[in-house]
Amino acid sequence: MASAWSTAGHLLELIRTGQATTRSELQRVTGLSRSTVGQRLDQLFAAGWLRSVPGGESTGGRPSIRLEFDAGHAVVLAADLDTAYARAAVLDLAGEVLAEHAGVLLIDDGPAPVLDRLGDWFAGLLTAAGTDPAAVCGVGLSLPGPVDWPTGRVVRPPMMPGWDGYPVPDRIQAALHERTGVDAAVPVLVDNDANLMGLGEQRASFAGCSTFTLVKVSTGIGAGIVIGGQVFRGIDGGAGDLGHIRLRDQSEARCMCGSYGCLAAIASGRALAGQLTALGEPAESAADFRVHLDAGSPDAARLARDAGKCCGEVLATVVTLLNPGVLMIAGDLAETHFVTGVRELLYQRALPRATRHLEIVTARLGDRAALTGAAVMVVDHLYAPDQADARLAARAPAPS
Repeated sequence: MASAWSTAGHLLELIRTGQATTRSELQRVTGLSRSTVGQRLDQLFAAGWLRSVPGGESTGGRPSIRLEFDAGHAVVLAADLDTAYARAAVLDLAGEVLAEHAGVLLIDDGPAPVLDRLGDWFAGLLTAAGTDPAAVCGVGLSLPGPVDWPTGRVVRPPMMPGWDGYPVPDRIQAALHERTGVDAAVPVLVDNDANLMGLGEQRASFAGCSTFTLVKVSTGIGAGIVIGGQVFRGIDGGAGDLGHIRLRDQSEARCMCGSYGCLAAIASGRALAGQLTALGEPAESAADFRVHLDAGSPDAARLARDAGKCCGEVLATVVTLLNPGVLMIAGDLAETHFVTGVRELLYQRALPRATRHLEIVTARLGDRAALTGAAVMVVDHLYAPDQADARLAARAPAPS
């Protein structure tokens, strides 16, 4: 066991996850000697990553000292970009929002102007939070398109003209450094919005669920899959692209991707807005469609329920394949007749064995889901054992 938990980064992982929170527990779990545990902890304390807090009484009758990850020693910058609106924030490492801004930001304007504007927002947020730019340890971005996670580049996005293959991390690093003096090499991690919404919601409300699936229904349709507490992205970031699964008998519905019969061309908020407009109730977007729903439009209610059935037909296969404990519906059509349609078809089509322990719920974090997930993504990455050890090694003074 000692070899598996031999580094300071591994001790930090045990402390962060609550598996061992005292020196004696660390010795017991790792099999390391008291002196070795002490040396590793000295590294973590010197970096400012740990703090000691009073615990309960030890077996010897003396108060014990508990070890905690110090969530206040650095901050994360996070942003959630949708097609026409964005939200950005400064958060501590526990996900507490220190300053936040939201406003119109059109993804169609292209990557350079959008990311430069986001750099301006981050600069203002650091000032509003009273945070030294040197405290920024990483940046997390949520984007409404497929992302190659290792590079942070968007891959053939159907709703993001000009973004395909663009070096998003490089542009954000440059914009931040120019505007705030943040280290030009600060890590910038980028992922798809549904992935990060799923990660944020799972950690915040369903941390005990080992297989969690979130479906975002807004302008498009996408899913975030969280297995064992980690986002499942597939081989190159394509996992969860539900919107481009093709349905039978829908060959006339043309999708933004250029194909016909895609789920998004039939059941997304954009598609429903078009269908409602054709019935004489003008709606230009998923948000407009939701306005008609909330106003009690019978046509909007019927369309939403029918769209939910189409989505439920696809999700019956997803649930049978993944056997999740929680299926969460999020986005503009959550808490509407759409969810009723999903439930109706899903329980009809999926085997009882796949649904007997399934909870179908709606989003809990609201507009902050992807923002929360972006911050979690950065913290998980930077303080994972291998990354933590590499960062500690970089801090160590060179031998004389």
